[in-house]
Amino acid sequence: MVGYDPRADVESISKFEVAVAGSVSGLVTRALISPLDVIKIRFQLQIERLSPSDPYAKYHGILQAGRQILREEGPAAFWKGHIPAQILSIGYGAVQFLTFELLTELVHRANVYDVRGFSAHFVCGGLSACAATLSVHPVDVLRTRFAAQGEPKVYKTLRDALGTMYRTEGPLVFYKGLTPTLIAIFPYAGLQFSCYNSLKHTFEWVMPHDGKQTGNLKNLLCGCGAGVISKTFTYPLDLFKKRLQVGGFEQARVTFGQVRSYKGLLDCSRQVLQEEGPQGLFKGLSPSLLKAALSTGFVFFWYELVCNLFHCMNRADT
Repeated sequence: MVGYDPRADVESISKFEVAVAGSVSGLVTRALISPLDVIKIRFQLQIERLSPSDPYAKYHGILQAGRQILREEGPAAFWKGHIPAQILSIGYGAVQFLTFELLTELVHRANVYDVRGFSAHFVCGGLSACAATLSVHPVDVLRTRFAAQGEPKVYKTLRDALGTMYRTEGPLVFYKGLTPTLIAIFPYAGLQFSCYNSLKHTFEWVMPHDGKQTGNLKNLLCGCGAGVISKTFTYPLDLFKKRLQVGGFEQARVTFGQVRSYKGLLDCSRQVLQEEGPQGLFKGLSPSLLKAALSTGFVFFWYELVCNLFHCMNRADT
């Protein structure tokens, strides 16, 4: 179902319905995994070691961080930046899946590669994610700023954040961290789509399809597996992106521990390696992998579910 399928029947869904399915999958998934996303961002931005043996470390484990955030900031803290995050997810999902469907159809019509093959899905998935990233990156910066700030808040509302950031840091602030994002997103999304497709073929070989329940379980499990694989390979670049996105925002992070300023991607990677060691490249990996498994699994699950609903509606109308 994900990607153009030359074997599909005539009741295939429209490109508008593809965009709607992508938006719905992004919206529902974001609401479910927001707490893990907040914890992951806090881990990524912490200079101190994520260990209880470090007396200066504010956070050192998923459960400990969850309890501390709940105690200090209340339940709403787990959905900090949720409005820009939802705008991000809805827009990103629509652009990514629509672009992926268009690219795979183009590859099929050009007769260049097997449109269902690993390489075709890798390239089309990577390019579709780059297109989606360029369209929503300013919202991603806003989401990161909201999730990263402590109490008292620097930004009270979305409008306040937009005005303050533009006035104090200029228009380019909304594209901070874009370079590592684009470098990371191509292989990350490429692996997501290609591994998802490959895992589905493997799943069908091990457990032949015997109904909708098996199909839904297959989509969820294969999405989770694809998320873990892709995130593990590209994680350090995600960490660099988050560090760069909060540049110029240091005053909001003084209560969380040490802060650093970075001149760019290379300077950020150099400082992290020098001060925090190789393990610093993977700070927040545990909640990130858990989030990646759930988010990718849910995204593909909801996308295919909504697409199937559109298929059923289209059949009923014919």
